Amino acid sequence: MSDAPTVASARRRLARQFQDAAIESAALDARLLVGEVTGLDLTGLITQADRVLTHQQIERLQSFAARRLGGEPVARILGMREFWGLPFELSADTLVPRPDTETVVEATLAFLAERGAAAPRILDIGTGSGAILLALLYERPDAVGVATDISLGALRTARCNAQRLGLADRVCFVACDYTAALRGPFDLIVSNPPYIPGTEIAALDREVREHDPRRALDGGADGLDAYRKIIPESVRLLQPDGALTVEIGQGQEADVSALMQAAGLTVSDPFRADLSGIFRSVTGRLAVA
Repeated sequence: MSDAPTVASARRRLARQFQDAAIESAALDARLLVGEVTGLDLTGLITQADRVLTHQQIERLQSFAARRLGGEPVARILGMREFWGLPFELSADTLVPRPDTETVVEATLAFLAERGAAAPRILDIGTGSGAILLALLYERPDAVGVATDISLGALRTARCNAQRLGLADRVCFVACDYTAALRGPFDLIVSNPPYIPGTEIAALDREVREHDPRRALDGGADGLDAYRKIIPESVRLLQPDGALTVEIGQGQEADVSALMQAAGLTVSDPFRADLSGIFRSVTGRLAVA
């Protein structure tokens, strides 16, 4: 960069660098990184476009640019990602929350509204950053939740997010493998488990395979190992007329539905699709005894 770039010229130059490196979100990434080093939101970036960057800001932006050109996602560089309109801190122990996962939130909110449950108890298995459960608690002020994860680092991150969002008094964090330490009952169970077949991880985008924790990605030989554990355990923990909603990988809806039905859950709701039309969540309901 030049000796004295402005906010606008820094954005343009960084966007060109990213475009030359075939980064699809070049302009957005440049805006986010320049905004981070200057402390300016989108409006500020526009109204203060002629503001000159300081030496410290230039050095920090150069460091960010090198990391982005090296394949590190912007969310990892910033240590933060928005999900369901809420800011979530990230760590090396958590996945980056993605828009696909919002289908789980949509499906569970629809179930709770249809069921009319008051003060629902919600369990999030393998919570990671806490994004799913905390989004649900944000939308349902009457709800309480339990979040599990085998990673203590992930639980620390999720707890920080709960505190930042003012939700910590309505959620309990438990370190265990899936549901091993829990007793029910819960009205609703949610999970975004690892579902990538192990042999396919090497073919994932660099941003995912090199920066997301493998344990949160690897679903075993066929991608279904986690579902084989979570679904029977959910049947044990659910209230009658409760439901399990899980995120799934592309093309897994039939297999996951079959596992739910074999365990005694009824899959009657339509699958939820993401913006690309790919089915991303499946809900199974436990019948009233």
